[in-house]
Amino acid sequence: MQVDIDMGTTSAGDVAKLDIEELLATRLLVQGNSGSGKSHLLRRLLEQSAKWVQQVVIDPEGDFVTLSEAFGHIVVDAERSEGELIGIANRIRQHRVSCVLTLEGLEIDDQMRAAAVFLNALFDADRDYWYPVLTVVDEAQMFAPTSGGEVSEEVRRLSLGAMTNLMCRGRKRGLAGVIATQRLAKLAKNVAAEASNFLMGRTFLDIDMARAADLLGMDRRQAEQFRDLKRGNFVALGPALSRRPLPVTIGPVETSARSSSPKLMPLPEKPEDVEDLIFTPDPEDMARQASAPRRVAPRPRPTVDIMDALSKSSEEAETPEAPTRGPRAPAMSDEEKDDWIAMTLAEIAGAPESAFRSDSELYQDFLMRGRMKRISGAPLAMNEFRRRLAIARSGADAAMVESEQWQMAVSLLAHVTEDLQGVFLMLAKAAIAGDACPSDAMIARAYGTHSARRARRFLDWFEEQGLIVLHTDLAGLRIVAFPDLDRQTAGGSPDAPADEPERRDAAE
Repeated sequence: MQVDIDMGTTSAGDVAKLDIEELLATRLLVQGNSGSGKSHLLRRLLEQSAKWVQQVVIDPEGDFVTLSEAFGHIVVDAERSEGELIGIANRIRQHRVSCVLTLEGLEIDDQMRAAAVFLNALFDADRDYWYPVLTVVDEAQMFAPTSGGEVSEEVRRLSLGAMTNLMCRGRKRGLAGVIATQRLAKLAKNVAAEASNFLMGRTFLDIDMARAADLLGMDRRQAEQFRDLKRGNFVALGPALSRRPLPVTIGPVETSARSSSPKLMPLPEKPEDVEDLIFTPDPEDMARQASAPRRVAPRPRPTVDIMDALSKSSEEAETPEAPTRGPRAPAMSDEEKDDWIAMTLAEIAGAPESAFRSDSELYQDFLMRGRMKRISGAPLAMNEFRRRLAIARSGADAAMVESEQWQMAVSLLAHVTEDLQGVFLMLAKAAIAGDACPSDAMIARAYGTHSARRARRFLDWFEEQGLIVLHTDLAGLRIVAFPDLDRQTAGGSPDAPADEPERRDAAE
């Protein structure tokens, strides 16, 4: 059923329509500096679509709680335990109730954590409750930042992961992401890139204008128009809005935010006893206490730096008068170091519980082994370690690694999140070698989980990104095809155990 809602008027004076059903499948990104009318646009969208689709609003400032009076949204105060938030989110999806999660009054790291817990609970709801939900996140650059800022790395990763799930994998679960941001340059690119619809408002910084123009398919000269947009005016593009960039003026709204833009008003007449009025103490003054300044915990020092410092201290302590216990091993050549790295990664990947240990824990193990070989500094950066470890886990031999198809598979990792690179390469290795399609248990093990259900989600996501094509043969066995590699796996049973993969006999 196609439902078009009225967002305002176009530059030609026509009604600016937004196809809600198309929006649910293609997601929306709204960008505009403070005062551009971004929140007004979100309110118009929510009001016009309230009777057609369930809505969940992540509201950092508590501006959208007024929707409850006119449209019946439930207001959820985020100052709760994680268990409470998960339970509320599950019941929200089960009973199809629209809600506003207000984060007002929480510190930024608490806001990010609460929003992540709530969004992840919506994402992990049972399949029976995958009804369409318009999921609106205001000030999205707070929850999917390009860098950590003052928040801890743990909170940043948790929040960024929840936003990535919403925008990248939420469609099949009924979650339609609508994200709004003041600064495109501060919003994580892998989150922004998943939106197919755009409403770009006034912005002044060159970097933000350039990204907005790039998303809309404009050149640099056309990007200058974003400086001249008035409040409430946006440029629309996308399958749910318009096939070509279209100037739109957002229409009026029924409700209003609790906070509003400051208005000028004349000062009152100055009282004659103004000094007594200001400086005479009030009895309550003595009872008040200044709030303690927020302490920002220093960022932990990287382990690599600590180990470098310890190594240097040890070397400085060794004087000619205090000889070492034995001859020091000569420094490795570059070729020897490459061989050591390959051998060490193979040992780490081959360990029985390697898949179920975090990458950071394995990286510390890798660094410690390097120290034992007196390798100065980090032999590999963390990102390169993850990529090389994923290759080692895939089981590809030296001949395959040198092949053109494998190099193409490695280049495709740019479109895969870091946590799924090992799974992707394992599937690619099976396709290039013509092996049977890995079972759900094997895929889950490669990721570091025991959930076969999650393994099937990974395959769905790969297919949604256009990286693979899933189909079955005449025997009902699963086949994974890679269009970019022009290769596909042999048929394999999804239910085969991880340690005994079922391979299809060629004679069949």
